[in-house]
Amino acid sequence: MAEETKKTEAQEAATVETKKAKTTKKAEKVEETTINPEQFLKDFNWHNYEEGIDPVEDAQLEEFEKLVKENFVDTADDEVVEGTVIHMTDREAIIDINAKSEGVISLNEFRYNPDLKVGDKVEVLIDVREDKTGQLVLSHRKARTIKAWDRVNDAHDKGEIVNGFVKCRTKGGMIVDVFGIEAFLPGSQIDVKPIRDYDQYVGKTMEFKVVKINHEFKNVVVSHKALIEADIEEQKKEIIGQLEKGQVLEGVVKNITSYGVFIDLGGVDGLIHITDLSWSRINHPNEVVELDQKLNVVILDFDDNKSRIQLGLKQLQAHPWEALSQDLKIGDKVKGKVVVIADYGAFVEVAEGVEGLIHVSEMSWSTHLRSAQDFVKVGDQVEAVILTLDREDRKMSLGIKQLTPDPWTDITTKYPVGSKHTGIVRNFTNFGVFVELEEGIDGLIYISDLSWTKKVKHPSEFVTVGDKLDVIVLELDVEGRKLSLGHKQTTENPWDKYEEQFGLGSVHTAEVAEIVDKGATVNLNEDIVAFIPSRHLEKEDGKKLKKGETAEFKVIEFNKEFKRVVASHTAIFREEEERNVKQAAKKVAASNAEKTTLGDLDVLANLKEKMEKGK
Repeated sequence: MAEETKKTEAQEAATVETKKAKTTKKAEKVEETTINPEQFLKDFNWHNYEEGIDPVEDAQLEEFEKLVKENFVDTADDEVVEGTVIHMTDREAIIDINAKSEGVISLNEFRYNPDLKVGDKVEVLIDVREDKTGQLVLSHRKARTIKAWDRVNDAHDKGEIVNGFVKCRTKGGMIVDVFGIEAFLPGSQIDVKPIRDYDQYVGKTMEFKVVKINHEFKNVVVSHKALIEADIEEQKKEIIGQLEKGQVLEGVVKNITSYGVFIDLGGVDGLIHITDLSWSRINHPNEVVELDQKLNVVILDFDDNKSRIQLGLKQLQAHPWEALSQDLKIGDKVKGKVVVIADYGAFVEVAEGVEGLIHVSEMSWSTHLRSAQDFVKVGDQVEAVILTLDREDRKMSLGIKQLTPDPWTDITTKYPVGSKHTGIVRNFTNFGVFVELEEGIDGLIYISDLSWTKKVKHPSEFVTVGDKLDVIVLELDVEGRKLSLGHKQTTENPWDKYEEQFGLGSVHTAEVAEIVDKGATVNLNEDIVAFIPSRHLEKEDGKKLKKGETAEFKVIEFNKEFKRVVASHTAIFREEEERNVKQAAKKVAASNAEKTTLGDLDVLANLKEKMEKGK
């Protein structure tokens, strides 16, 4: 207690002396000297000050408080501060933040910065004021995250451009490190053009714009496309304002479709239709161009708003017809590739962009027209003769058949009238059959010249396409290039012998085959079908024959020219009745000398009644 009392009295005495000195100093208006804060802190004796041994002037105290406030960190404040790396070990970095003691941070938090060294400035957050060993524990990662969110929010609010490091790919886009925060870069926001290879951006540092922040889920979305669009919009206005038909611009192939190619003209898109890509025929645009290819194009047309721009590529090259040799003329032989086939013919490319049409009629000497596909197919290399050539209208017609001799040249020698040949059935008409004797030689068999005995209503009832058929040349028209053929003439006319066998008055037993209009038919043999009129179907008992009944028939008409046979069943028993009447009449006449008996009169009356009834 005595010591404490002495200490208190000493402090009071020191304070009094300090005040006296201050008063004396002020009174004497002694010039005040400037205090060096760093030197003051270095030389200041804290122990003597606390014990009240060394008096301190008010000015020095104020300067001291100011110095402490500026240079020392309040470890109670949960704020991000800047520190200096003063030492590094294998695992930790010692950071000076101007606190009462230095802090430590694990080097794991500096993985992104492998070049960290002593003297570097780093942002830290006081994580633990004192651990079990009394050490101040700092966190660079937490400080970086807090500052990163502040920076990201600020960049979003102000629309500022930020730098980001593309870390890796992810579903639908990329992961970008922005200020230490993992932000999402959607695939659609990488560039204005479609991106096919995301990996090309991994490991690159690029500029981005923060377009969306979800504070609840701590999500950040960035866009590189937004920066490009802003530049493109200015370019687009400038380009559209200068567009003119016929203008040649450089563009990049942006997209390829089956009908054309979209070209990026620097923010403005134009379309090259497939027909404007090449003077030659192509099946798909990718035969001419490829994605991301740079090329010059010419503006063909655009709408009032210049939003739809029609471009051309082939127009930058001379038309192939202009480069066609002037020596080429009608009658010359040319070679080319079949590029298109239609029913009426085939288009052959004889030079790049120069096509000629081979009409189907010029593919064969045959007058029977077929499809062009029967002769050629797309991709075939063919040789042809130029038939017509119009350079002004850029048209050319070709022929293949002209490469072989005209088979009609010696037709009279090869196919004289009456000569017999075998041909192939190629086509039907309602009136006959076309038969090909050889390539280019067709003949017509009229329906009436197919069979001696059969009544053919349509040629398909007699033959089928592709059948081989024996024929005889009936007529030859060299000038009209026509052949008339016959098939039935290859065999003898069976009606010559049938005239004797089934002549007028001959009697035959047959079955009623069909009941037809106004009568019936019976088959006398495999070739002859006889017609029986209705009144000639009557039997002796007065009833008519029915289908399937067998009876005798008498031929009452035979026409070889028209192949017509008419027969009668009724005539069979009518003739017998007439004979009986005649015999009875003779009997009556013979008995002139004798008296006519009642019995004779009855016989004559009955015969007369039957005859009248028959009539």
